[in-house]
Amino acid sequence: MSTIFLFAGVVLAGLIIASSAQVRSLKLRMAAVGGAVVVMLIFFTLASFQYIGEDATGVVSKSVGLKSLPPGKIIATSGEKGPQATILPPGWHPWYWPFIYSIEKTHVLEIEPGTVGMLTASDGLPLPLGATYAPLWEPGSETEMAQDAEYFLTVGNGYKGPQTSVLKPGKYRFNPKLFKMEIAEILTIDKAEVGVVKSNVGEMPPVGTGEAEAGVRKLVEMGQRGIWKTSLAPDQYYDYSHTNAYQVTVISTRKHIVRYTATSGQQNVSGTGEESEIMVRTSDGFTFPVDVRVEFEIQPNDAPLLVATVGDDEEGLRTVMNSMVRAIFRNNAEGVKALDYVQQRSLQESESLKMLAEEMGEIGVTITGVRIGDVGNEETLGALLKTQTDREIALQEQETFKEQQRAAEQMKELTKTEQEAEEEKRLATAAYQVQIAEKERERVIIEAEAEAEAVTLKAEAQAKAYEKIAQQIGSGNAALVEILKIVGDGGIEITPRVMVIGQGGGQSGETTALIGTMLNHMVQDVPQKSANE
Repeated sequence: MSTIFLFAGVVLAGLIIASSAQVRSLKLRMAAVGGAVVVMLIFFTLASFQYIGEDATGVVSKSVGLKSLPPGKIIATSGEKGPQATILPPGWHPWYWPFIYSIEKTHVLEIEPGTVGMLTASDGLPLPLGATYAPLWEPGSETEMAQDAEYFLTVGNGYKGPQTSVLKPGKYRFNPKLFKMEIAEILTIDKAEVGVVKSNVGEMPPVGTGEAEAGVRKLVEMGQRGIWKTSLAPDQYYDYSHTNAYQVTVISTRKHIVRYTATSGQQNVSGTGEESEIMVRTSDGFTFPVDVRVEFEIQPNDAPLLVATVGDDEEGLRTVMNSMVRAIFRNNAEGVKALDYVQQRSLQESESLKMLAEEMGEIGVTITGVRIGDVGNEETLGALLKTQTDREIALQEQETFKEQQRAAEQMKELTKTEQEAEEEKRLATAAYQVQIAEKERERVIIEAEAEAEAVTLKAEAQAKAYEKIAQQIGSGNAALVEILKIVGDGGIEITPRVMVIGQGGGQSGETTALIGTMLNHMVQDVPQKSANE
């Protein structure tokens, strides 16, 4: 566009001058020349205007000038010849004649979400001694430092070389003559992970400080150069997304399980991996495989130590862990016999856990469990296990026989106890019966004595009554009265069958006859015995 304006101005001015040559009036010719000059000035001024579109940036380079750039400088900040620090925003910009300036139009740079821009400056102050990256920009000056090259090179005191600061997502108009940019993803630490930072920027740690062990690199404080002892928690980090300034190793803090089984797996220890089984040899010369499961995790505070010693939680940790696990199990097996190893599985687990936890703790790995699965197989321990099985069966049979004997003895004791209980029951019953008989005898005696006493009292009463009757009516009459009572009470026939007459007659004769009748009646009441009796 500027060239067109210049060409148009020259052509138009030339036409005006050419046409004025045919005018005879000197004043008119002078006026035409003046008009041509004005036209030339107008078009010359118009030729200095540069237009920058809405989505573009004008990068200025000066090719004509009285001052040259100082040695080592690349970007001009005071009008020197060469690339200019100032860039042109959208719109019209005068005084940029094409024979003095060249304008390069570039697109506005857009940094997409989830990414950052890493800058490298081609000009600026020399990097501090020993530094490979420029110090971080002052907080709040990021926009001016990135988009105003003159500010970066003067007031901002920007450094030449790779910049530690990065550009966050957004649109930027920056001077491509000063900055070269690379796009990198934002550093993202997910859940159950931590980030261990190896910083290539910052102050060097003081000599003699830091946490160090034999063969282990030092851990330094955050902000210093080296591996930081403090890991990054789950989050997104813009400041540490510069992949060259900060080398971040993501470490998983989940619980992991590594299985040493007969089938060799391809997974690494960052997941649930499998390795070949461990072959051990016992003190009695048996060699057999052992299936082992090792559970471990990496605490966030221990992740920097792990990175400082083995590099990562995958291949580096896998190599170290395999070596330690196999060595510990082989060493433990050397001091025991094969049968003891099989029978003392829990002891082997606890001893291996203790030793492995101590060894792996030195590199930042926490061992949470060691489990032993199958020990040996039919080929390696079949004969030994069969002998042990036969022995165990014999022992079990002996125990069974002993139990049967104990059961028989107990049954015998039970039978004896039951018999003794039965005898005791009988003795108790007999003792009770004796006591009952004694009581019954005492009752009978008491009743007999009472009856005898009653008869005696009754006889004495009757004797006294008879005696009084005899005194009144005479003894004979009294006897007759008693006999008549007996006859009346017993229903005895009183008609005499035998008449007995004595010599003397009188009452003695009737009495005798009556007695005879009673005797006859009594004889008839007596049952007659048979002839055989």
